[in-house]
Formats: sequence, structure tokens, C-alpha cells
Amino acid sequence: FSAQVLEARDLPVKDVTGSSDPYVKVYLLPDRKKKYQTKVHRKNLNPVFNETFIFSVLYDDLRQRYLQFSVYDFDRFSRHDLIGQVVLKGLLDSTDLHQEIEYTMNILCAPQ
Repeated sequence: FSAQVLEARDLPVKDVTGSSDPYVKVYLLPDRKKKYQTKVHRKNLNPVFNETFIFSVLYDDLRQRYLQFSVYDFDRFSRHDLIGQVVLKGLLDSTDLHQEIEYTMNILCAPQ
């Protein structure tokens, strides 16, 4: 199945420049081996990613799996800051193999 990262809005400022350089990592959990990453959007608090990622997984396996979208601020010289994340559980309930379903979810702040 595929997961598409469309956009993020009103991201927090993480850089001294007064902006952020966001990108998203997409994990198919519980194993963290299957993951993808969007491009970095420089100095953008409302990035439009519009990227699609294909996960090769058996339909029945979706019952035990969930998606995690982790939003990071890219930093060239130090560790990238985790801005927050979104988790989508119940993939079989929220997946229709015949049509796209679009979700808008709040990004949960990273624990300090």
C-alpha cells in the first residue's frame, strides 16, 4: 500500500534564522526497518511535500501495523530536532484499497 505526505502547516520556529527546515520520516511500525524520508524544505513553516511512498506488505499484515510520521528540522551542523509526530493506527479500518483517503491530524509535540 502507499502513504502520501501532503503538507504541514504552522510548524514551530526551530532555527535562529526564525524558521525551520522541515522534512518527514515515514515508518511502518512496529518494526522500524521500513522507513522513507521526504526532501528537506528550507526555511519553510508551511511545507508542501506531496510525496508518495510504497510499502510492500501483505494485506493481512496491516492488522498489526501502524504508520508514524515524524517531522524533523534539518540541521547541517548538529543533531536534527524532532518537531513532533503523527501516528495512524487501525490501517485496515482506515484503508480503502480502491480509493485514496486523506487525513488531517495534529502533530504531537516531541517529549522534552
